[in-house]
Parts: sequence; structure tokens; C-alpha cells
Amino acid sequence: MYVFSDRINRLKPNVIRESLKLMGDPSNISLAGGNPSKESFEYDTIQEIASELLAGKPGVLLQYGITEGWDPLREAYIKHILEPKGMKAGLDNILITTGGSQGLFAALSVFLNEGDTVLIEAPTYLGTLMMLNYLGINCVSVEMDEDGMITDDLEEKIKQHNPKALYTIPTFQNPTGYTLSLERRKKVAELAGQYGFIVIEDDPYCDLRYKGEPLPTIKSFDESGNVVMLNSMSKIIAPGIRVGVAFAEAEIISKLTVAKQCIDLHTPTLSQAICAEYLNRGLLPGHLERTTPMYRAQLDTMLDAFAKYFPAGIEHSKPEGGLFVWVKLPGDMDINEIFKKAVEAHVLFVQGAPFFYDESLAGSTLRLNFSASPPDQIDLGMQRLGKVITEAFEKKGS
Repeated sequence: MYVFSDRINRLKPNVIRESLKLMGDPSNISLAGGNPSKESFEYDTIQEIASELLAGKPGVLLQYGITEGWDPLREAYIKHILEPKGMKAGLDNILITTGGSQGLFAALSVFLNEGDTVLIEAPTYLGTLMMLNYLGINCVSVEMDEDGMITDDLEEKIKQHNPKALYTIPTFQNPTGYTLSLERRKKVAELAGQYGFIVIEDDPYCDLRYKGEPLPTIKSFDESGNVVMLNSMSKIIAPGIRVGVAFAEAEIISKLTVAKQCIDLHTPTLSQAICAEYLNRGLLPGHLERTTPMYRAQLDTMLDAFAKYFPAGIEHSKPEGGLFVWVKLPGDMDINEIFKKAVEAHVLFVQGAPFFYDESLAGSTLRLNFSASPPDQIDLGMQRLGKVITEAFEKKGS
């Protein structure tokens, strides 16, 4: 007879991963996932790069590598990602991770003991909530509005709970699509130095901007060295290559490196080399120029559909980028019943509750994704969902 650990018994299955089973039905229109559009993948370019790399250095690229990462990629990340945003770093400030999620898990492991307190946005990325639950971390939620995390509430929670860390997705947040304002970014960095906690700045969506002007990272205002910035190649090149980056003080990177050695020794060198070559060939700016109009059209289709198909009384975010739109229904609506009816109508979404540490804060909320479906499918899916919600409104009012 076997006995599972308390850590694993604390976890529930990831609802988005579970919804993949429903996404496999071609009659369903999925507004539920978080995938980049498959139309954004540059298949021929990546195949060409991989072939040339393997023809030139197969013995190196198929061998074990160092944990810190493939030096050409670390150098390319500094040159092509950080420096254009006005940030400076050396190789000892950079760790390559196997996807952004690994960098997050390593950072949580390095800084937090079981029972420690971390501040999180309400709502926040459910994968992070799973990690925090697995590690036995106490979470305290910080309120948000359309300008992101409310820093007055943040400071009040800091004073009350003396947290070890803050986890934030400042740009096109998952699940809300909100972006932290410039002044609040400065305030977060200031508070980290003042109160001595770590900020884990998770920024995988920052380059997926379709409207408005880019904002500096929280890390760019970091004078205390307390900000760890995480990036990912998943949303801007391809998620299947599983390459992410952590940028922090050298001492922090050395600890993250040891944590990574416990997980997978190193990120696949071939994937790293593909990313390095992609960046060094100067392909990323052109790629973003081609893909952002496509995503903008998908987002606009979804936002326009609210006026066409949904009843009055619906609140929703209006993001300038990213992959998600957050929807708030009146608080007395039964979101689980609406989800059931939506599945019957062959349209999928994700209920809001799994994105909250305290699910009682969720109300009747849901997350929609627009990046994985073309505009005509988004319009049809929103028409189906709008009909379901309209009928729920009418039933509630009868």
C-alpha cells in the first residue's frame, strides 16, 4: 500500500489542462486556453535554424550543457531583449530556464520556506497558486483595478503580514489582461527596498502589445536588488521549445542555478541554440510586427462581440495586449451552471474561481482567451456564450 505526500494531496488538477480534453472535440470553440496562435509559429525558419545548427555543432548541441545556460543565448538575451528596454546585465545575472514556469518554481523555492507569506494579486495565474499550495506557502491577496495591483492596498498588506515576497504579472496580467501603471511600478520597486521583500516579476506577455505605449519593467526601477524578473520565449517564439529566462542579482542567480540543478540539470541545449540564433539573426522584431496585427484583430473581435451578443450589466477588461479578457457577471449568477450550459452550446471558457487563493473573492467571473482562434470562430463562440449568459439573465429575472 502506498501513501501520497501531503504536498501532492493539497493539489487539485489544473482546470485549464483538464479542459484540453474538451478542446479536442472539433465541434467546440475554445475560448478557454492560453495558447499562442499556431499561425504565429515560423515553422520553416525554425526548421532551417535547427538543421543548420545540427549540421554545424551536433556533438555540442546534443550533449549535456551547463546549468546556467548556453552562453550565446544569455548574451543574445542581454543584447536583443534587455538592452533595447534600457536594462544592463552581465552573464552572471542571467539563468536560462526550461520555460518561464521553471524559473518561477525555482524562485519560490529559493526564497520561501513552508509557512512563509507571499503577496499575490487577486486574481492571479492559477499555475502559480498550484506551486504555492504545493510548497505550503501562506498567500495574502492584494486588490486590483484596471491599472493593476493597488499599491495602497499592497503597502497595507505589507505592514500587516510582513511578507517574504510579492508575486506579480505586471503587463497584460493573466487572467485579467490588466497592466500595472507606471507610477505603481515605481512604487512596487520602492516598497521592495523599503520593506526588504523579494518581488518576482513574471513578464511573459510584455512584448505582445497591440495598442498603447510600452512601459518600463519593475526591474528597471530596482535599486535594492530585490526584483527577480522572469521572461519566456513561449509567447514570442514558440511554447514547445520550453525556454525561459531569469534576470536578477548575481547572488540570486547562483541560488536559482542550484535549485535548477535539482530539477533538470539544464535546459535542452538545442532549444537554447535555436532561440539564440533566432534573436541574433534579428528575426524577433519582424516576427512581432507580423503577429501583433493578427492578435489585435482577434482581440477587437472579442471586445466588439460584447456589445453585439451580451446583455447589459456585464463588465469586462479592455487589454492593450496579451492573451486574455476578464469578465465579471453580476455576483448572484451561477457561473458553474453557465459553464455547464456553455459546454452544451459547444463553447468553452475558464471559471474565475481557480485564479483566486481565496475563491470566495471570485464572484461570478470568467476568463476568455482570444489568441488561439481566428476572428470568425471568436465571433461565433462569443455569440454562443452571449446567448447562454442572456438566457441565464432572463431565467434569473423571471
